[in-house]
Amino acid sequence: MAKKSKRGTGRPGSDRAKRVAARKARQAQASAAPTRPFAGLAAECDLVALRSFVASATASISVQGDGVGANSVTLATILPGAVQALTRDVDGATEGLVALQTEFDTAADVAGEIASALRWASQADGGDPYVASAVATDDTAAGIADLAATLGADTELDITLHDDFTWWFADQADVTPEIAAMIEQASTSIMPTARIPGGLSGAPWWVDAGERAHLRWVRPESEDDVMSALARMHAAGKLTLGEGSKFAGSFRTHGLLVPVFDLDNEMHPDEWTTPCATFESDLVAALAETGDLTGEQRRSRDGIRGRQVTLR
Repeated sequence: MAKKSKRGTGRPGSDRAKRVAARKARQAQASAAPTRPFAGLAAECDLVALRSFVASATASISVQGDGVGANSVTLATILPGAVQALTRDVDGATEGLVALQTEFDTAADVAGEIASALRWASQADGGDPYVASAVATDDTAAGIADLAATLGADTELDITLHDDFTWWFADQADVTPEIAAMIEQASTSIMPTARIPGGLSGAPWWVDAGERAHLRWVRPESEDDVMSALARMHAAGKLTLGEGSKFAGSFRTHGLLVPVFDLDNEMHPDEWTTPCATFESDLVAALAETGDLTGEQRRSRDGIRGRQVTLR
């Protein structure tokens, strides 16, 4: 007698049932997530970059509003153990750190949870375990308003890049051989990274991935507007940063579109400042065009949409 297939049985303990449940959970989380969790903040594009692809960076901030303590507070890309926040004693004072690259209880209230962590970090004692000061909700607008009040809507980030994770521990004398090995292993994932200077809008970030470098430019405009502008530029032969560059595609994250260029990694990040300024001038002109796309421009848009970049 042939064996019965177990496929499709949907047994509660089966791997298939677990996969289905996990997929539904991810879909529910994605549908609940806000389109732009950092909308309205001057630092929106850099917050998106720090949360999405910058490996090791910090930014000192001044926490604002009611219920704020006297601790110095630092925003960070990621903290040991992927915790949301921690405090530590440094030279007799308490410092709070809040991570952006971590899982949050409610995908729809990322901004609100970051605001809660910032307030906690400003007043907790050194070494205290993180305890959220507010329960996460699905009220996206309230969370964004909370973060704007806590971080400051007009605050720009003064970002410090690191080529390792030794900053995780303020006193290196307390680092055991096991912790040192953990830091070394984590640091191997960091690629040379720089923010392109020059007062450009959005957040243009350069990264050396080995065989080639990349430019990932988080744009502040709406996704559709940027896509249409890129299509106009492509049709006009302007979708380039000049010699040594090639448009690779784009990806979407946190409600924003991020054009990506492959670059000659023999060139220093600062050498891309002028090409980026030229590109932005052309992009601004393309964004100002409001008419319908021509047939050629629509074909360009379809081609660009098909070149989705996956971050590694």
